[in-house]
Amino acid sequence: MIARLGRLGLKNEIMRVLNLYAGIGGNRKLWQDVEVTAVEYNQEIADIYKDFFPDDTIIVADAHQYLLEHFKEFDFIWSSPPCQSHSRLNTMLNKNGINRYPDMSLYQQILFLSHWFYGKFVVENVKPYYEPLIKPIIVIDRHLFWTNIKSIGYNVKDKRQAHMDITNKSEVYGICLDGYNIQGKEQILKNMVNPEIGLHFLNRARDIKADEETQQQTLF
Repeated sequence: MIARLGRLGLKNEIMRVLNLYAGIGGNRKLWQDVEVTAVEYNQEIADIYKDFFPDDTIIVADAHQYLLEHFKEFDFIWSSPPCQSHSRLNTMLNKNGINRYPDMSLYQQILFLSHWFYGKFVVENVKPYYEPLIKPIIVIDRHLFWTNIKSIGYNVKDKRQAHMDITNKSEVYGICLDGYNIQGKEQILKNMVNPEIGLHFLNRARDIKADEETQQQTLF
């Protein structure tokens, strides 16, 4: 009974979360009982995120460098590096004479977190035009996920309609950009991660953390 009560208390513990390449916060929308530091490079997008999540700490900076310098400060890290240089759109661009290197910071972060981060992490990106250099742990529709969270158990499809079928292209997942004077609204919304997926990964990380800490308590 004591162990069970301890476990329930740990589940309600505030988790320190680092949300990298935060965008406007699709993945973060349903998180609760969290202390979030969000890093976004674009000031306009960061300002919108702040409107939606005023209690989060918002940092306008290079997320890749911030991770390197601050990763030890968090229990859970979510990273969604820019997907443009990896997406299958590059196949069409290449045929039209537009060429670019894939951004290898994606794989740098996967390797770095896998070896040196002792909390739980998720790195998310789109299905690439090439065979992934590091095999993802799980694929959900057009998204790949690399994580050290075991037994993910997520089998719900991404509920977002195909982007061109969205009736109101100013709103996705209950996040609306009407009233914001910012370029590329549709692309910003299209880039969002399903909030239910973001919540599922956080809950699994919280459950695992609670189980590990309960086991440590019972040893004493």
